[in-house]
Amino acid sequence: MSGRTAVIALVLSALALSYAYPVRTYLEQRAEIDALRDSQEAQSDRIDALETERARWDDPEYVKTQARDRLLLVEPGSELIIIIDDPEGAAADAGIEPEPPPPAPWYDDLWDTFNEADQIGQ
Repeated sequence: MSGRTAVIALVLSALALSYAYPVRTYLEQRAEIDALRDSQEAQSDRIDALETERARWDDPEYVKTQARDRLLLVEPGSELIIIIDDPEGAAADAGIEPEPPPPAPWYDDLWDTFNEADQIGQ
């Protein structure tokens, strides 16, 4: 290896090291810009969805529907019918047997044993 080659290699390595930090900073900033751009697009989509929902609330029929569904309000002269879910009745109608109740916990069995032992002595 000649002296010129060594000097050129040293200069090239010094240049590579001097450019490494700015390139890394540039790449980090580009990644941050891309992340912020994605976040801004997500916020824009959220704003559009909220504006669409706000526009729906301007419709009187939508407001009536929401009042009927959420608050169970009806217009005067209308009848309100509420259907109550009856899982036992639905299971009997469907021919499905309900699940048996879970067994009593072990400490209830232990307590019952103590009470039975007390009864025997009396």
